[in-house]
Amino acid sequence: MIPQALSKAQERKAVEYVEDSFMDITSAFKKRLEPSMTKLPTLTAYLDAMQKLLAFILQIPPIDPSTHLRTAFLLRITGDVMTSVPGYPPQMKELQTLLDFLDDLDQAWSAVLKNQVWDPAAGEGADLIVPVNEIKPGDPPIQSSPVSQTERTRLRSLLVTGTAGLEEWMTGLNTSGEDYQIALQRAGLLQGFDDLFSVTLSEMGT
Repeated sequence: MIPQALSKAQERKAVEYVEDSFMDITSAFKKRLEPSMTKLPTLTAYLDAMQKLLAFILQIPPIDPSTHLRTAFLLRITGDVMTSVPGYPPQMKELQTLLDFLDDLDQAWSAVLKNQVWDPAAGEGADLIVPVNEIKPGDPPIQSSPVSQTERTRLRSLLVTGTAGLEEWMTGLNTSGEDYQIALQRAGLLQGFDDLFSVTLSEMGT
């Protein structure tokens, strides 16, 4: 089956759903210090909510004119996560969940930068292939606009400043006086944090 761009009605519903989801998550995040009043009192709960939203965004097909929507929403989720995570107290028991989410985000960006469709079962991108025998005369050409230079610059900035912010945040881990990097190494997490967004940055030529 040939992937199709979203119709105007589908695009409107998608935008509405994503905007409402961002609003709900932001509202709950602001109340995070009042557990009885928020759905997201912990970092794990916050990441679970963002994971669901990420999965939805990745289902937007990279077919024009829908392509830009996926990129714009992914930039937004990246910015929100990188600035919101340090709003929670750092806890060693939640770092693997954070690492798993950031790895998913890394794979997501790799797919978007390659103009790939998202394969949720594999958790990675797959090339957009349109069989010649499925193209009907008179159908509009299928196009997928690449991520613009402006968007790439914005993404690079989010990743670099966000990663630096996470490093600063992790210095607040309760490690009983031990250097946080040694504590991460003992927990088997240091390499993962050292390699944050390595696939995306490699794809962008960093």
